[in-house]
Amino acid sequence: MIALVRRVACLAALCALGAAFAACGADEAPRHHPVRGATDHPGSPSAIPGTPPIHAPVPDGLAPVFQKGPTRDKTVALTFDADMTADQGQRADDGEAFDNPDLIDTLRDLEVPATVFMTGRWADQYPEEARDIGEDQLFEVGNHSYSHYSFTRSCFGLPVLPEQQLRSDVERAFTAIRKAGVPHVMPYFRFPGGCYDDRALRAIAPLGVTVIQWDVVSGDASTTDASRVARQVLEGVRPGSVVVMHCTRSAAPVTEEAVRAVVPELRARGYRFVKVSQLIEASGRRR
Repeated sequence: MIALVRRVACLAALCALGAAFAACGADEAPRHHPVRGATDHPGSPSAIPGTPPIHAPVPDGLAPVFQKGPTRDKTVALTFDADMTADQGQRADDGEAFDNPDLIDTLRDLEVPATVFMTGRWADQYPEEARDIGEDQLFEVGNHSYSHYSFTRSCFGLPVLPEQQLRSDVERAFTAIRKAGVPHVMPYFRFPGGCYDDRALRAIAPLGVTVIQWDVVSGDASTTDASRVARQVLEGVRPGSVVVMHCTRSAAPVTEEAVRAVVPELRARGYRFVKVSQLIEASGRRR
């Protein structure tokens, strides 16, 4: 299902430590648009042989938005935002952990495919981890902006990017992630905080990216209760769900523990874990 949002109201909770993790919902019925194969676009990742389809730009010039996969199969995509704002470098240098290697190891141990959305600033700070994730076929890497600043005028207290910098911030992130050694950056973009409007969608449309939202908010940001996170995910997941979680120890310290509880339970319920690209591909086949 492709959800094109005309007006966005952000629904998820405020995070701590200067980064916002939120969900945005639509107040108008979604409209469906054609699917095409990936091609080169200025500033976007190069076309990759075998890349799943992305959604075509819509007639009014807005980037397409993907929120949830088809509901016929019991599939679910776990997504993890590797957040770091452009002004948090000193905090990282002072020892604050914006990465979460234990989470990545757990996903590997459990053989769970996942999609990781990196900020360019995170890739700059942790190039070896970025490359390690990007080279592992279990994972795919998407773009989460360079700065993790807001693309709208108000988004949970995040600094706001000037309108003329919206597109260049996304382009800069692609460059940083590639420079870190990620061989193939998917043409998928997640807005910081999940906040966007038509102005933001129009600004990034020329890059040929598909905006990836979600239908399940894990609530892992700024909590120390792993059981609560697991319960929220298990209660929210439906066939085709996209779950938003985080790959940032300082702001989401119990995500790895919650994943260890969520994965076996969902498998016991008959769910299969897939990457976002697989949900998009399935949506194209089953429109």
